[in-house]
Amino acid sequence: MQEGDISLEGLPPREAPTAEAAGAVDGEGAPPGGPQAQAATMRVNEKYSTLPAEDRSVHIINICAIEDIGYLPSEGTLLNSLSVDPDAKCRYGLYFRDGRRKVDYILVYHHKRPSGSRTLARRVQHSDTPFGARSLKQDHPLPGKGAPLDVGAAEPPMDYHEDDKRLRREEYEGNLLEAGLELERDEDTKIHGVGFVKIHAPWNVLCREAEFLKLKMPTKKMYHINETRGLLKKINSVLQKITDPIQPKVADHRPQTMKRLSYPFSREKQHLFDLSDKDSFFDSKTRSTIVYEILKRTTCTKAKYSMGITSLLANGVYAAAYPLHDGDYEGENVEFNDRKLLYEEWARYGVFYKYQPIDLVRKYFGEKISLYFAWLGVYTQMLIPASVVGIIVFLYGCATMDENIPSMEMCDQRYNITMCPLCDKTCSYWKMSSACATARASHLFDNPATVFFSVFMALWAATFMEHWKRKQMRLNYRWDLTGFEEEEEAVKDHPRAEYEARVLEKSLKKESKNKEKRRHIPEDSANKWKQRVKTAMAGVKLTDKVKLTWRDRFPAYLTNMVSIIFMIAVTFAIVLGVIIYRISMAAALAMNSSPSVRSNIRVTVTATAVIINLVVIILLDEVYGCIARWLTKIEVPKTEKSFEERLIFKAFLLKFVNSYTPIFYVAFFKGRFVGRPGDYVYIFHYFRMEECAPGGCLMELCIQLSIIMLGKQLIQNNLFEIGIPKMKKFIRYLRLKRQSPAHHEESVKRRQRYEVDYNLEPFAGLTPEYMEMIIQFGFVTLFVASFPLAPLFALLNNIIEIRLDAKKFVTELRRPVVVRAKDIGIWYNILRGIGKLAVIINAFVISFTSDFIPRLVYLYMYSKDGTMHGFVNHTLSSFNVSDFQNGTAPNDPLDLGYEVQICRYKDYREPPWSENKYDISKDFWAVLAARLAFVIVFQNLVMFMSDFVDWVIPDIPKDISQQIHKEKVLMVELFMREEQDKQQLLDTWMEKERQKDEAPCNHHNPKACPDSLGSPAPSQAYHGGVL
Repeated sequence: MQEGDISLEGLPPREAPTAEAAGAVDGEGAPPGGPQAQAATMRVNEKYSTLPAEDRSVHIINICAIEDIGYLPSEGTLLNSLSVDPDAKCRYGLYFRDGRRKVDYILVYHHKRPSGSRTLARRVQHSDTPFGARSLKQDHPLPGKGAPLDVGAAEPPMDYHEDDKRLRREEYEGNLLEAGLELERDEDTKIHGVGFVKIHAPWNVLCREAEFLKLKMPTKKMYHINETRGLLKKINSVLQKITDPIQPKVADHRPQTMKRLSYPFSREKQHLFDLSDKDSFFDSKTRSTIVYEILKRTTCTKAKYSMGITSLLANGVYAAAYPLHDGDYEGENVEFNDRKLLYEEWARYGVFYKYQPIDLVRKYFGEKISLYFAWLGVYTQMLIPASVVGIIVFLYGCATMDENIPSMEMCDQRYNITMCPLCDKTCSYWKMSSACATARASHLFDNPATVFFSVFMALWAATFMEHWKRKQMRLNYRWDLTGFEEEEEAVKDHPRAEYEARVLEKSLKKESKNKEKRRHIPEDSANKWKQRVKTAMAGVKLTDKVKLTWRDRFPAYLTNMVSIIFMIAVTFAIVLGVIIYRISMAAALAMNSSPSVRSNIRVTVTATAVIINLVVIILLDEVYGCIARWLTKIEVPKTEKSFEERLIFKAFLLKFVNSYTPIFYVAFFKGRFVGRPGDYVYIFHYFRMEECAPGGCLMELCIQLSIIMLGKQLIQNNLFEIGIPKMKKFIRYLRLKRQSPAHHEESVKRRQRYEVDYNLEPFAGLTPEYMEMIIQFGFVTLFVASFPLAPLFALLNNIIEIRLDAKKFVTELRRPVVVRAKDIGIWYNILRGIGKLAVIINAFVISFTSDFIPRLVYLYMYSKDGTMHGFVNHTLSSFNVSDFQNGTAPNDPLDLGYEVQICRYKDYREPPWSENKYDISKDFWAVLAARLAFVIVFQNLVMFMSDFVDWVIPDIPKDISQQIHKEKVLMVELFMREEQDKQQLLDTWMEKERQKDEAPCNHHNPKACPDSLGSPAPSQAYHGGVL
């Protein structure tokens, strides 16, 4: 079955249809109303026709159906008909059946039809109709237009809801026709029960809407772009030669020296624009944008309320609405198109080393999507220097590992430091030298270079934001988005479908209440007259008078607040559960008889707890994303922009808490509220709070951060994005094969473009793409002091992420509706907030989590020889084992082979032989003061340096500001010259008129001439004034 297939069982009766059917897009016979009505109906028919009159001569008829009606054509006629491919002319769905009108948009709907209609005639022509040659499919009424006659089997009765949807589609499509669009229907497709309406916008509609939307279009005027000179020009030329192998092979990708002056399109000023090729003046992106604006603006007023395409989609009247892709992206004999070019030069993993063709992405997908990929490209480029510095810091830690005196003292068994038990009863005393490996590894990330790297990353974040603002401004200039505010406001104010439905519900309730009140109030003649006047004056839609107030949204706001607090509490509870798991697992492993197990308790417990955290984070991320969308929906925001911003805020808040709570616990809470031997702090009076290792919690923080970051990137960002679309595609393949197993392969090869695109995944927005990158940006900046290799792993992930997202957009998603935008919106403010927060968090990580400050305090206040010798002993306090509480002492006190009298623990407290034993010592307050001072100095210094970078680097590049000013001057000159030309033409015409008036005066009727002493002629006075 091909696109033109129709059911002979659904042939309309041969008598003239009703006025409703005749006035619709299809119908046979002359409509009532005389020649004018016939002409109007004929024009509408031509708009909805499947073939133009001059191309309706192809005869392809199902032989069985012909035999059933008693007619069999000659053998030559049948062979001629079969030799013509009916889909070749329309390029398999990219054009209407005439092969000239391009399909700009597709509406999809579900309909019910008998199963036998799938094996009927593909297309039948009649040349003896009153309006000339017309396809039988055109004679067949649209669904709901007229009453089709059943030849074979009875049409299954349609239920009320299906009939209501059909009526709404009829009215809506009629309104689209009145708006100037041209439609063509196709119900006989390979997808059972799915119909398609193809939409084409003719030239006059494109011009009208482009003027209404103030679309900037290139004019004939071209000007030179200011080029760099001197040394910068030489540097740019060298860089171009170096980067030439990694540039995409795309036209207009290289820097241009000429640019067309752009101006908002105007039908009165069409002479300013290059209209030599009208077919390509508005590209496919612009055409689909214009059609979508008409679809949103066109209403369906059935049942007393207005509905645009968004409401119709939400209510299931239409199943989908989307623009078409330009064609196939791979395969033999595929016609070259922008989609194929994007796939070859952008959406393949083999071109990961190349720059992105951002201009081509913008041409195909629009500004909003191209800005995302441009931002992702800038972010990935900026990760390169951060990765290099991070690797240098890591290598510095490796090189100085053997020179680190504190770790050497911890590993030296000659010190024979006996540590207090890590848990009650089951844990025994242990030697500090058993934690040698952890202490040495912690130096890789806890060294003076990490402080420098924290400062560097704070300045890097500020530089990245400024670099992106400048890049964004260059793109705005190149894409003619410098004056976009008015258009943005117009798009922003369009109400959402759910908002309109809620307003309708409120207005109907209000109307019913008013009716109830009027029932109980006796009406006299005056009241009736007033009511009639009010009804007559109510020309405005009922829904336009009603708005949703905070009272209407209060239940939703309350639900949002309670739900968010509850979900944050769930996250904290899960972290607490993991803490209890760590404590219990450590105690259980301590009872193991194997020495190797007991020696690796910390590593085992930490690794398993982090894996549990990772699994929980990934699962809750998906749950929180769905809940955030549901919470935003019940708020019923008015516009799409408001909906998107509220959704982003909720999703980011929940996912931020979910992703970083376990890391915050290890960084700032673990080991802080432990207590001391003999007076430990317990959870639920049973679980003793866990302690940090002798080398500090920084190594554990590094393990936690690295596993969660890498796990999220590998599983959530890559495997999910690759695996889930593949699985959905495979399920769709199996479902399609199950529906038509016999002719499946043939149908796949011959499907129309809109059928292929319908089976693709719908575009769900850029929020998930931005969200995963923003969370990654937090991993790179917030705790970078503990994991200098984070930028490197982010860089490697992003190289894959760019091509993964590109492939998804080109090959697996329907073509999105183009949205114009000049920036990345609220995401920029979130990035700035994370950058500021990163400075504060890194200051606390360096001062409180690492041993950087205690080492400085010891070096300059307590060291006898100016070295770090004795630092470990200085940070350990002593405890007399006889002071253990009852039931907390080790069960096996002789596990080390000797009786322990004094054990050590990490804290600054008085010794047991002091008067104030176990009280906090003066050293603690000295270290605390130094830590707080460092936080204040570090935070203010780095903030000042970041603001200085922000101030030094201008947001708008100097050359771009000059070009924008030059464009304004050229535009003024262009219009001044146009006005001068108009004035010159007017003067020439006036001069000719004056000469015509003087000619009969001088030669034929001298008496009619004015006296030379009199006043001059009006035209002479006018010209004298002009001169």
